[in-house]
Amino acid sequence: PGNFYFYPQLLELIAKSQLTSLSGIAQKNFMNILEKVVLKVLEDQQNIRLIRELLQTLYTSLCTLVQRVGKSVLVGNINMWVYRMETILHWQQQLNSIQITRPAFKGLTFTDLPVCLQLNIMQRLSDGRDLVSLGQAAPDLHVLSEDRLLWKRLCQYHFSERQIRKRLILSDKGQLDWKKMYFKLIR
Repeated sequence: PGNFYFYPQLLELIAKSQLTSLSGIAQKNFMNILEKVVLKVLEDQQNIRLIRELLQTLYTSLCTLVQRVGKSVLVGNINMWVYRMETILHWQQQLNSIQITRPAFKGLTFTDLPVCLQLNIMQRLSDGRDLVSLGQAAPDLHVLSEDRLLWKRLCQYHFSERQIRKRLILSDKGQLDWKKMYFKLIR
């Protein structure tokens, strides 16, 4: 549970580059682990975006591999791989149908916190895509999620000064566009 983020990253790495080097049993185990991860996300309704991206990466990889089936890049029966692809599509549909419900809790919410505290918390998010998603949750949060200083700090946290200097991007106003730089650097 504490290492949950490790599993999707490992599975994505395997899906992108190592899938064909796995034995048939290892590929079956890969799918079993993936199923457990998907079921946990469906149950907890957390890390949905992370798993959606993982499934999309895997599906794209499998499409490429299945098209090259004559070159025997996949271990096992092609029908099994088509079944696995259908399973991935089913999981994607399940994830897409999740409706996040607001809790009945009537206490303080994130937006009730002082703006400086909201920014402080937002600076601690490890992924800029989470900031973008947070900005889509409410108009006030959108303004905060576009804060130049917030994106500057995120860049400085994740990247060296040398990396940042190589990717300087100026806005129309002639200022550094930290948000664009972050997404350019993260690639």
